[in-house]
Amino acid sequence: MNLAPARLRGMASALLEARNVPSAHARLQADLLLEAELRGLPSHGLQRLPLILSRLDKGLADGQARGSGTWRRRSFLSVNGERGLGPVVVMQALKAMRPVVGETGIAIAAIHNANHIGMLAYYAEAAARSGLIGVVMSTSEALVHPFGGTQAMLGTNPVAIGIPSGDQPFVLDLATSVVSMGKINHHAMRGMPIPPGWAVDAEGRPTTDANAARTGAIAPFGGAKGYGLGLAIELLVAALAGSDLAPDVRGTLDDIHAANKGDLLILIDAAAGDGSVRSLASYLDRLRGSHPSDPASPVAVPGDGARQRRAATERSGIELPQPLLEHLLALEAA
Repeated sequence: MNLAPARLRGMASALLEARNVPSAHARLQADLLLEAELRGLPSHGLQRLPLILSRLDKGLADGQARGSGTWRRRSFLSVNGERGLGPVVVMQALKAMRPVVGETGIAIAAIHNANHIGMLAYYAEAAARSGLIGVVMSTSEALVHPFGGTQAMLGTNPVAIGIPSGDQPFVLDLATSVVSMGKINHHAMRGMPIPPGWAVDAEGRPTTDANAARTGAIAPFGGAKGYGLGLAIELLVAALAGSDLAPDVRGTLDDIHAANKGDLLILIDAAAGDGSVRSLASYLDRLRGSHPSDPASPVAVPGDGARQRRAATERSGIELPQPLLEHLLALEAA
């Protein structure tokens, strides 16, 4: 059964508000979860809501907190998330950064002690639509094995980049692992096998069993290159945010520990350089119009697919795994 996005957004907001989350914070958290569903990223969508609710119930997340920041340098903001909901803390930090970007052309915020921030593209695109270049990075528990290894030692360590480019900003959002753990959890929830090459089991053996992958390790994307990029993000975020490194990180996948991963935000005034947004948009259109290897599949640029999926899902509605839907309906009725 497909449900209207508005119905699910209202459900998520109401469940959050029932746990004393202010309505504005609840709407923001719900909107981020729904945006992930609409863009075809259910791993960062409503399947995360029960965990968020449980963390609120247990005091591991503070729905009223917005985080507090200290400007350590003219353009460097250190943020204590105060156990706040990730989207609330990030959007508050971005708000604090904007006046500084107007003066200096660049601002950086390093966040610790905040809950999972969800789909990074949400923030990068928001920055780009406001005329700024946005770069967002985050770390996680040890879920990814190093190139040539089998033991989970790094986070999935995603990065998103948003660049103004006319009506539709360029938005790149990728994990430095082949997939996120959320996507493996999504396959496990639906009883679906995972493709070969995604992960190894707890014994280091390649597996297509999603449940076995949950206790094993995910592969870095692109072999040594993905491993190197993921490690660089691991070190960069930990160095600036003062957060723990992956083997000691907890709290983005459980309702037992405080979240101790880190997040990094960079805002750059696109007008500070000599480039032209108009020329960027024209170049992206040239890429889209270039000769495809398959005539039935035109060349796309990052962000195009998400926008197309969003438009289609707005029309068709969102289909949730039956166990998740039943669980959310039971919480709503309680």
